Amino acid sequence: MNALPTLTKDERLCNLEHAMAARRARAELRRSLKAGNITLDAALEDPRAQRLYVRQLLASLPGVAQRHAGEIMVRLDIAPNRRVHGLGPRQRERLVAFFENK
Repeated sequence: MNALPTLTKDERLCNLEHAMAARRARAELRRSLKAGNITLDAALEDPRAQRLYVRQLLASLPGVAQRHAGEIMVRLDIAPNRRVHGLGPRQRERLVAFFENK
């Protein structure tokens, strides 16, 4: 059985800082989406969004609440635990088309 590597205090702090920077970047993306500064299509391609849950990304759109985001995902046949990087090309197309028609 492989043991996890033992990290030094400096390595742990560096990893924590890296994780916090990634969280801040994702939060900034969500704020930009909420403000309408970025489109859903552009957000789906943004590297910062790849680790976000699709539901979180949809809930960041103006006028879309958590519950509504879940309903949209069910309607478009997207699993509730799907992350953006796990979306297939057809699922991406359906998401973009759904919000273009609104």
